[in-house]
Formats: sequence, structure tokens, C-alpha cells
Amino acid sequence: MEQGQRSQVVKAAGLLMVTMIISRILGYLRDVFIYVQFGQNRITDAYNAAFSIPDFIYMILVGGALSAAFIPVFSSYIATGKEEEGWKVASIVFNWIAIFLTICLIIGYMFTPQLIRLLVPGFDPKAMEMTVSLTRIMFFQVIFMSLSGISMGILNSFKHFTSPAIGSVLYNLGIILGGLLLAVPIETIWPGYGIAGFSIGVVIGAAANFFVQVPALRRVGLKYSFSLDFKHPGVKRLLFLMAPVFIGLSVSQINLFINQNLASMLPEGIVAALRSAQRIMQMPIGIFAIAIAMAVFPSLTSQSARGEMKEFKQTASLGIRSVIYITLPCAVGIAVLRVPIIRFIFEFSGGHFTHQATLATADALLFYCIGLFAYGAIHVLSRIFYALQDTFTPVIAAVCSIGVNIAFSLLLVHPMAQGGLALAYSLAGIFNMMFLLYLLRRKTGSIDGKVLLISFCRIAVACAVMGGVGWAGAYGSEHLFGVYNKFTQGLQLILSIGPAVVVYLAITYLWKMEESKQVFAIIGRRFGRKS
Repeated sequence: MEQGQRSQVVKAAGLLMVTMIISRILGYLRDVFIYVQFGQNRITDAYNAAFSIPDFIYMILVGGALSAAFIPVFSSYIATGKEEEGWKVASIVFNWIAIFLTICLIIGYMFTPQLIRLLVPGFDPKAMEMTVSLTRIMFFQVIFMSLSGISMGILNSFKHFTSPAIGSVLYNLGIILGGLLLAVPIETIWPGYGIAGFSIGVVIGAAANFFVQVPALRRVGLKYSFSLDFKHPGVKRLLFLMAPVFIGLSVSQINLFINQNLASMLPEGIVAALRSAQRIMQMPIGIFAIAIAMAVFPSLTSQSARGEMKEFKQTASLGIRSVIYITLPCAVGIAVLRVPIIRFIFEFSGGHFTHQATLATADALLFYCIGLFAYGAIHVLSRIFYALQDTFTPVIAAVCSIGVNIAFSLLLVHPMAQGGLALAYSLAGIFNMMFLLYLLRRKTGSIDGKVLLISFCRIAVACAVMGGVGWAGAYGSEHLFGVYNKFTQGLQLILSIGPAVVVYLAITYLWKMEESKQVFAIIGRRFGRKS
């Protein structure tokens, strides 16, 4: 990768990383408020299940398929000086998305009760009714999330990352403020809407996510025209790229529905426990893996378009190794400290989140951590194929991994409960990653497999040492100070995580790993140090 491109990747990844850290912190604060106030039971099960249908509509229309295909197509018009045609394609896409979105929302609203009965058949009638009501509120967020998804695709094509990144922060902030203001009754103003207050907050946050991007859209020269021209070459190309991703995401969402279906038949609170555990597991992916993948994507696209395959493979290899370098130790650390982490975040004196809920969530989190590094790498691997304008291969891998997930879920749910569902998810992710690496090697030739393997082994050794240091810190501090209040619980985490991180960084620095230099450069750039 050229120095200029490397600097651009580092700058973009650093910006995304900082805003994602803030967004994730707000996301966990949101969960803390919800679980402390309501506990981990059928109320929060209903709240989490209510996201299913709105998220499904958003993901298949905008969140996955469109974003994967839109940026390469729109960017190609910008790069070749054909902005007018690019805006025309963007307008056509927006118009058709608006039509399909309207149809989906009408159908979803009309048949919400029937759909919810399919998704969570284990819920009792009261919980079912609550889930239906919350789902109908959250349908409104899909409108704003779709608008912000299209806006983000346009802005990222211009290599403008700031406004979309701020939008993700405002999204969680809106949920928190909306929930705190609306959930609790205020005399003479409103009676309090309970958990529905947080659902209304979701809509407020989604609206803020979109509107903060509007000024940036104007600055890049937003041009809208009404057209439904399916025959435009850019639209045809976009549809060709979207089709396989659309199919893959649809199947992937069905897989999530099956897991939720199985979890609804377990004791109350398990749906919420799985979602809480997965959110903690997703934190390193959201902060680091997605930031690196999104920042590397424009360089991969440019190198592929120019036919610079040697540089392309170097960028791809470094991207994969950098993600594993930072996600594998996160997985080990979270697995070792899963109970202290969950206890510190959710257990409060007088709150409704019990220690039993902590153990249930920790059980799922342990098995989710097994596949954390693989899901991080998949974000980079998918974008490598997208940069090659190959959206079919990731779909093939996803469909196969979904079969693995479903098979293991059915096999493991009864003997291992939520732990079995989490383990099935992790095994499917590892299979997906390995299959994508195999298919990438077949497509592009050598991908520095030896370098990848050596890097992984070195990281694994460093993680093993780090995990031992973290466990010793947690065990020792608990026996010295106890964990009876938030101060001692926080102290336990500091004395466990701090030395463990220092040991890991020291080992990899002494080995002079290229991945460590890349990650240090990203972090250093964000905090004012030259890469």
C-alpha cells in the first residue's frame, strides 16, 4: 500500500474507531438503564424481540445489500468525473427503495401479530401482545435508518466519514434520552410508557442519525431527480451486485429468527441474555474490525480497478491480520473476565438485574467469544470480494455457514441451552471465515497464507500469556478487596485488564509484528501522534 493511501486508511479508521467507541459506550449505557429498571425477563425479552422485523426490513433493503453494491458503483462515477450520472443512479435507487419500503412497512404493520407468533412461539399471550406493540412503534425507525443508510453510502463514496460516524453516536444518545424521559411517569405531563419509552427513543435516535448527515450531503452537492429508470446501466450493475447479497442476508436473517424461536422456548430472560452477550461480543468488532474494514475498502476498490493485484493482496492480507491482531486478544480477555464484566455493567444494588442473570449471560458470552475473531475477519474478507465486484462468493459462504449454524443450534440447544446457541453461532463464523479464505485463494492465487498462519500463531501465544495474567489479576484482586460495590468491581477489572494489555502489546512489539505497527498507527493518529 502506498504511503498516501496508508495514511488515508489510518486517518479514516481512527476517526471511525473513536466514534464507534463512543457509540458503543452509549449503547451499553442504554442497556444498563433498561436492565436495571426492568431486569432480564419477559419484558426485556419482548423489547429485544421487537427489533426483529424492523431490522429485517432495513437489512435486506438498505443495511447490507445496498451498502455492499452502492459504494463501488457510485464511487466509480465519482472517480471517473461522471457525477451527474452518479447522482441520477442514486436518485433512481432512492425512489425504488422508498416504494419497496412503504410496501414492506404496510404489510409488516398489518400482519405483526402473525409474524411475532412465528418468531417467538414460546412467549405467553401477555408477552406476545407487548412484543407486537413495541414492534409497531419501531417500524418508524426503519424509515429514518433507511435514509441514513443511503446517505452514508453517498458520503463514504466521497470519503466523508465524519457525519455518519456522529450519527451512530446520536442514535444511541436518542434512545437513552427518549427512554429516560418517556419510560418513567412525570406528574401532569405523561403517565410513563414503561419499556415502550425506549422503543420511542429508538425512533428519536434513528431520526437524529439521519438529520445530522443532511448538511454534509448538501456540501458534497446532493442532486435529486425523480426517475424509476430500471434500464440505466448503473442501476443494472447495482442490481446485479445486490442480488446475491440480498439473498444471503435474507437467509442470514432467517437463521437469526430460528435461533430466537428456539430461545423463546427456554426460561424467561434467555432471549435478553443472548442479545446482551452478543452485544458485548460485538463490541470489539464494532469498534475495531468494522472501522478497519470500512477504511481499507476504498483502497481495495481503487487497487482492484487499476489492476494492481500485488498491492491489492498486500492490503487485504494486512487488513485481515490487523483485525485478528486486535479481536483475538479481545475475545480471550472477555472470555476470562466475562462474569466480572457483566456484573460491573448490569448488577446494581436495588436494580432488577440479578446475579443469576449475570451467570446466564456469561454462559452465552463464553461461547460467543470463540468465534469473535472470525466474525471480525469476515468483515474484511467480504469487502475484499466486494472490491473485486464479486458479491456472489460471500453469499455462497454465508449460506453454507447458515446451514452449519442451524444444524448445531438444533443439536446443542437442549443439552447446553443458551450456551449451545452461542457455540453454534461461533462455529458457523469460523467455518465462514475459513471458507472465504479458501475461495479467495482460488480466485486470486496466493494470499500469503504462510504469513497469515504465522501471524495467527504468534497472536494466539501472546493471547494465552495475556489471558493468564488477566485471570491472575481478577482472582487476586477479588480475594484482596472483594467485589461488594462498584468501586471494588471496577478495581478488579482495572487490575486485570491493565497488566494483561501491557503484556500482550509488549510481546507483539518485541516480535516486531507489522499488524501492531498498523494498529498503533491508527490509534496514534487519532490522539495526535504521527504514524
